[in-house]
Amino acid sequence: MKVNRFSRSAIVAGAAVAAASMLLAGCTGTSSSPTASANPNATLVFGITADPTQTIPWTITSEQSVQVLQQVYSPLLTTDKNDAPVANLADLPKVSSDGLTYTFTLKSGLKFSNGSALDSTDVKYTYEKIMDPASKASSRSYFASVASIDAPSPTSVVVHLKKPDASFPSGLTAVNTGIVPSDVPLDSLQTNPVGSGPYKWVSRVANESISLERNTDFFAGKPGAAKLEFRIIPDEQSMVSALKTGSVSIAVFDNPVTAKTATSAKTKTEQANSLQYHVLQLRAASPVLANVNSRLAIQCAISRQDVIDTAALGSGDVTGPITSPQYRSDPNAQPCAKQDLNKAKDYLKKAGTPNGFTLNVMTSQGLYSTAVDEAQNVQAQLGKVGIKVNVQSLDSNAYVQKWLAGDFDAAIAQNSGSADPNTMYARYFTSTGTYNKVAGYSSPELDKLFADGIATTDVAQRKSIYTDVTKQLVDNAAWVWLFTPKEYIVHSSGMSGLETRYDADMSQLWKATLS
Repeated sequence: MKVNRFSRSAIVAGAAVAAASMLLAGCTGTSSSPTASANPNATLVFGITADPTQTIPWTITSEQSVQVLQQVYSPLLTTDKNDAPVANLADLPKVSSDGLTYTFTLKSGLKFSNGSALDSTDVKYTYEKIMDPASKASSRSYFASVASIDAPSPTSVVVHLKKPDASFPSGLTAVNTGIVPSDVPLDSLQTNPVGSGPYKWVSRVANESISLERNTDFFAGKPGAAKLEFRIIPDEQSMVSALKTGSVSIAVFDNPVTAKTATSAKTKTEQANSLQYHVLQLRAASPVLANVNSRLAIQCAISRQDVIDTAALGSGDVTGPITSPQYRSDPNAQPCAKQDLNKAKDYLKKAGTPNGFTLNVMTSQGLYSTAVDEAQNVQAQLGKVGIKVNVQSLDSNAYVQKWLAGDFDAAIAQNSGSADPNTMYARYFTSTGTYNKVAGYSSPELDKLFADGIATTDVAQRKSIYTDVTKQLVDNAAWVWLFTPKEYIVHSSGMSGLETRYDADMSQLWKATLS
């Protein structure tokens, strides 16, 4: 859930953040504590702010769609608490000595929620659908190195690569590579998803709720709740009230003040570390941003810390492009690590627009709470050097459609991170990437660096390569990376077994129980 936030003054916000930080400081953890005995017939209600309309795994982009489909579909692999790939539908693969053949062995007796068997044919079908450019799959770039896929037996999947790809297993852990049944039409899956996840799709009431029930054939164990409902509550105060009264069991906030107000004797709060990043996406393909000096002027005119302090209530850390723990970018390694208005004006002169220019920036309502405030903060900061920002605030569905179409000059966005930088960014910044039209920037240098980055498994070599990737991105101001957020999971004090993962990932929600 990403909650819309009300306006507030900086003075009140500062005091509130201080209080919230003290209250939440001790609320981090990896799993909720045991409570009274679990109720096997309980209904767990998850509060979200926007109606997820993407219901086929490889189409999903919004966080709300991810949260729902993680309960319905299963990817071939999953991740541990450190975000490293581990077995799921299949064991970790056996890899040939040349790194070109991956052999996966499926668990025996796998079933979809409609009772049909899940076998290698379904895996092959799903992956080939994702690889088909016509599918416009968000995960297609994960398979850029794949030459072919074989299903020699019901429990064996053999993937042949065109070249070694160190990032390949990481991509197979995401729900946007979740396995779908090969014998169910995609049109049917759009309205009635069928997966092998812990919960089974039951019904949907548009803009109100999505209802799921325990999948008794789930391969990993018995889900803790008998029923799971995703309830759509756009208003933050209504969400807080629902948590306090117990009508909602769990919600995720990125606002520490809101998380604090949701605290009561009936709730607990856990803080999750984040690989996600907030960013001002600049489309160099747009005429107004085609000149690199125009983009560098924007980078230099923005104080990222001011965006955090003003728009995000101090809840975040300044970031560079790569948030993957082993390969994290140095946030200060860019032309303007801190706001430099004089340098910004110099770049404007080099761009031939000494008096600035007009920039349209789109932002969303409902996808996450700080979006509009970030856009307004950027608008004010860029105004100091003569860049006039027109903020276009769109509802969540309209924003997603324009984003996917690359129909914008600039956009405030919150994008997902990954433990592997290639999984994070090859889809954006390579010339053949799934979302290169969205990113609006690529170069031969980046194409080569991304190819080099997956050609070796040596962490030190890869770190050097991705440091060069960072330099290419920030020196050309492909985007302006702002900060990584902090997220707060507020849940019923009667809940136990909840695992706190990076980015408040809910792939393990099925383990949670209610007393």
